[in-house]
Amino acid sequence: MADARALRKEAAVALGVLSGAMVAVQARINGTLATRVGDAVTAACVSFGTGLLVIAALVASREATRHGVRALLAALRTGRLRWWQAVGGAGGAGFVIVQASVVPVVGVALYSVSVVAGQTSSGLAVDRVGLGPAGRAPVTGPRVAAAALTVVAVLVSVSGRLGNASHLVALAAAVAAGAVVAAQQAVNGHVSRASGQPQVAGLLNFLTGGVVLALVLLVRALLGAGPEHGLPHEWWLYVGGTLGLVSIVAAAAVVRVLGVLTLGLCSVLGQLGGSLVVDAVAPVHGQGVTWRGVLGAALTGVAVLVAQRRRGRAA
Repeated sequence: MADARALRKEAAVALGVLSGAMVAVQARINGTLATRVGDAVTAACVSFGTGLLVIAALVASREATRHGVRALLAALRTGRLRWWQAVGGAGGAGFVIVQASVVPVVGVALYSVSVVAGQTSSGLAVDRVGLGPAGRAPVTGPRVAAAALTVVAVLVSVSGRLGNASHLVALAAAVAAGAVVAAQQAVNGHVSRASGQPQVAGLLNFLTGGVVLALVLLVRALLGAGPEHGLPHEWWLYVGGTLGLVSIVAAAAVVRVLGVLTLGLCSVLGQLGGSLVVDAVAPVHGQGVTWRGVLGAALTGVAVLVAQRRRGRAA
């Protein structure tokens, strides 16, 4: 029984890391799409639109997930799931807009570590107030140390890369977007529990986020703003939404096992590791992998082990 529990936690950690890696790849794709069309909001709409089509088809194809949708609606009607727990996608919409805007300016690695700073700090606060389905988690020494170590990893990664003062606004937006991620993961966990299906949490996330983005796009169109160029023809520029879907469903599936902070740390490790690979393969403005980025990812890995060890003893 203990071995099965340990294996479950190890699998949850692996999925948490994968969800972060998908965010790093998605960031590069959506940033490139935004550059090609000349508009971050349009790129975000494309990302959410393609993700919505994929998750809707998946949910509709299985009886278990269709039943999950009915269970979700019942939970909303009876109040077991509160309305604010069903709007995580609104934060996701803002996250993708920031992602598409910031990555072409600073690159994936610097964007990722900025998101990490907001995500880690917010994850600790979200666990403390019990926003996630795992309930409240005490602010203990090991948990604070793990979060602090991740912040140190962020500082190491960005040191030497802030010479351009114009990047500060973009990086501040990325930090704020990271803070939203922790809260989004928490409320998506409630949706997953109410429906019994992580895919349903993904569907609701893309649906609410898509509605928000469509409204923003409509208002901007009425004001005369919009994309500067047409949509590109490369197929890979349209898979960002699907990668985001993988990340959201994986996070919603494991947040009940790990808690928001540990899930955030696992996601951080995946984001930083994935961003190093992405910047090595397809750097933005010639910004490749540095020793600071590698050291930052290594320190984050240590933080994940610290947080996971603490939760394992508490179980």
